[in-house]
Amino acid sequence: MSEPLSDTALDQLFRTARSYNGYLDKPVSADQLRAIWDLVKFGPTSANVLPSRIVWCVSDAAKARLAACASDANKPKIESAPVTAIIAMDLEFPDHLPTLFPHVDARPWFADETVRQTTAMRNSSLQGGYFILAARALGLDTGPMSGFDNAAVDAAFFADTPRVKSNFISTLGYGDPATIFGRLPRPDFDLFNTIA
Repeated sequence: MSEPLSDTALDQLFRTARSYNGYLDKPVSADQLRAIWDLVKFGPTSANVLPSRIVWCVSDAAKARLAACASDANKPKIESAPVTAIIAMDLEFPDHLPTLFPHVDARPWFADETVRQTTAMRNSSLQGGYFILAARALGLDTGPMSGFDNAAVDAAFFADTPRVKSNFISTLGYGDPATIFGRLPRPDFDLFNTIA
């Protein structure tokens, strides 16, 4: 049975955590990227499909290639971050199910293209959420964003693997507090929730 996390941990993951627009001049190591994945992979997905594929843009060349696909407001964020991750999805994720879900042949469950696309989008988005929380849990900060041309990103990074499509992108590093705005409103329970 799990125990509730401390208020300090809840603050780090949720209450005082923020999305950053810029980062301190402090590198993020490949070991840290691996540590993030080693947490992300344990988050639940439908039938353990694990459809996300992450491209970690660390080099200036990779970040410039990605920034070229982004809105003017997002270009400098991508280029100046220590890392920018492309959270993508493999539309042919069922190919891995004999390994990831070995107790039954689940591939026919996803034979329908619409079901497969919906499952890939839903579960890669879940894994993107796990990515944000894993980074925060390890003392890093993120700046998830849309504001880019998915087709251009796919052409730039996944031309050799057309089965993989971008979902969203996120900067990653040690957030610079000078780059965030005041926290936007968060509603109380009763506004957006119903107990049936």
